[in-house]
Amino acid sequence: MEQRRVFAQVLTVETVIAGVVFLLVLAALLYSLVRRRAGAGVGPSPRSERLRLEGGYLAVLVVIAAGLVVYTASANDWMHPGGDAQAAGRGGGKAAPVEVDVTAFQWCWRFTHPTPGAHQAADGGHGREPGREREAGYGRERGPGHGREPGHGREAGYGPDGAHTRGGDRAQAATTTANCRDGRLPTLVVPTGRTVRIKLTSQDVIHSLWVPALRYKMDAFPDHTNSFTFTLDEEGRWIGRCAEFCGDRHHAMEFWLKAVSPEEYDDWVSHHQQNGPPSGAAA
Repeated sequence: MEQRRVFAQVLTVETVIAGVVFLLVLAALLYSLVRRRAGAGVGPSPRSERLRLEGGYLAVLVVIAAGLVVYTASANDWMHPGGDAQAAGRGGGKAAPVEVDVTAFQWCWRFTHPTPGAHQAADGGHGREPGREREAGYGRERGPGHGREPGHGREAGYGPDGAHTRGGDRAQAATTTANCRDGRLPTLVVPTGRTVRIKLTSQDVIHSLWVPALRYKMDAFPDHTNSFTFTLDEEGRWIGRCAEFCGDRHHAMEFWLKAVSPEEYDDWVSHHQQNGPPSGAAA
């Protein structure tokens, strides 16, 4: 994944620079200790300051610090483009980003997806295979140690596990949530090859959305929306969790991030927006 590659590159560069600075400081310290050791016969310098040396040292620090800021900001901007034009030039094609509203709450997650066909309208459409929507169920997932088998689309995690997909919170919106108990986790489904914009907020206290394997992390605040963009170039499924202590069940506040093909994503969103929850489903 590009995100992991850039993260590893930035971390390597900054670690090397930090290591070089540490070794230089250590060498200067050892030199001073040896040169000024007892019995060496070297007295203290009569000069109270050395402006040129100190000025040069300050200039080097400024250049290194400025370089690190620019380099890190550039890498962050590359991975999280600020506008649709930038996103289009970085693998997103001409399509507008897929937006997903993510709400954190004690102690689980709610994912609200966009209207169906947004990807098709942007890139000319994709052919669908009849019945695929019934095979692409991601509402019910088991956490680590509970058997990682997704439920079927028509079940969508309704019933005692607390996971469900619905279209009632706002028009044309499919929402997936769960209670994060006994391994019952909601799944954030996204398409591959498309820029995805996450709009993140909290319903109660501060949380933090973190996908360790992909190096994505963003804090969620009450009454505030943070956003970031990403693009996944391969299908897969990764565990995500809350990285900010938020109360008694913080340890169980996990979710799945699942990347599927754009066609399968559109089928999944369309199916859950058109059908909504079965009667008796939890709200």
